[in-house]
Amino acid sequence: MNAAEDSFRSGEPRSRSTEGRLIGSVLKAFGNPPVTLVLPGGGHVAPAGEESVATVRLADRGVPFALARDPQLGFGDLYSEGRIDVQGDLVRMLEAVYRSSARAEARASLLGRLSGALRRPRRNSLAGSRDNIHHHYDIGNEFYTLWLGRTMAYTCAYYPTDSTTLDEAQVAKMDHVCRKLRLRPGETVVEAGFGWGTLALHMARHYGVKVRAFNISHEQVSYARARAAAEGLADRVEYVEDDYRNISGRYDAFVSVGMLEHVGVENYPALGEVAQRSIGANGRGLIHSIGRNYPARLHPWIERRIFPGAEPPSLKQMMDLFEPLDMSVLDVENLRLHYARTLTHWLELFEASAERVREMFDEKFVRMWRLYLAGSVAAFTTGTLQLFQVVFAPRENNDIPATRAHLYT
Repeated sequence: MNAAEDSFRSGEPRSRSTEGRLIGSVLKAFGNPPVTLVLPGGGHVAPAGEESVATVRLADRGVPFALARDPQLGFGDLYSEGRIDVQGDLVRMLEAVYRSSARAEARASLLGRLSGALRRPRRNSLAGSRDNIHHHYDIGNEFYTLWLGRTMAYTCAYYPTDSTTLDEAQVAKMDHVCRKLRLRPGETVVEAGFGWGTLALHMARHYGVKVRAFNISHEQVSYARARAAAEGLADRVEYVEDDYRNISGRYDAFVSVGMLEHVGVENYPALGEVAQRSIGANGRGLIHSIGRNYPARLHPWIERRIFPGAEPPSLKQMMDLFEPLDMSVLDVENLRLHYARTLTHWLELFEASAERVREMFDEKFVRMWRLYLAGSVAAFTTGTLQLFQVVFAPRENNDIPATRAHLYT
């Protein structure tokens, strides 16, 4: 008997209920995490020999069957619907599940690995990318203003000190990127995927460059253009509503922060060619992306319900951007724990605005995004996800720093 079966305490006959057996198999699939599950009939399954970090209540008899059919997709949907509730720290519970799941995956059968490989993310063709981005980013700018902070930067921040606030950390991240690119007044920059336009404005205002930025989210483009006009920077920042594949022209620097996750690994050669032709023989570039230690699919519930088409790469997969074009990688930095902290701040702001979000959407939406943000915190604290910043340049470009001192002075 596994740990879950050993510790089943329901007051029912020793033959156990069908629900109990199903939950035991689900817990085994997740590596028997240290959580207590309370069944609809009042019985429960508790970890043996280990303290439980949270209690998970199943609302009805259909929940165990739905979990058994598809544990990963089912948990997220059932939690969103309120048919699963977590008593205790949601982030801590998800961290425990991620850690135990990683151990279970290490022991997974070939059949299990093949099953995961067959769950392909939605494609990122020209039309597919627009649909995927619309699903996540075009749900209303007001929603994102509630919890992203003053900068409206929806990417990993950078915390130089323990006391750095979210807004300060986002500004520090932008400076960190600009210093890595060694931007100089009068230069030109092309940005692939600009979110709500914050980085482009920062580069123009503080580093004296002109920026041409591409994005296919209509809501974000409209917001960024209005912001540039209001801040008197419309003559130095051009926001283009178009796909990165249609970038043209020559620039001193290429930058992409938080877009690569949405590109799809099959399109990396195309993005690499865009970057290469953009910077010519003498430019430089930076790509900032969520990643993994090894190639794997994004969590199926996140890909299906939150980020359609998303696929965080491993560093090896990212090299498909550079190796075929003989571009040199100059610097690689992993900001994984900075993203965990960023997400913790976002989650706190989201919870403070939960009632407004509920008014804008509904309770299911609130629970869905709470789970997404909490799960993302757990993914970075447990190392399930990474955050890579990669600086690159053409092979023949010798205008590169001899040390990393420019990053910290």
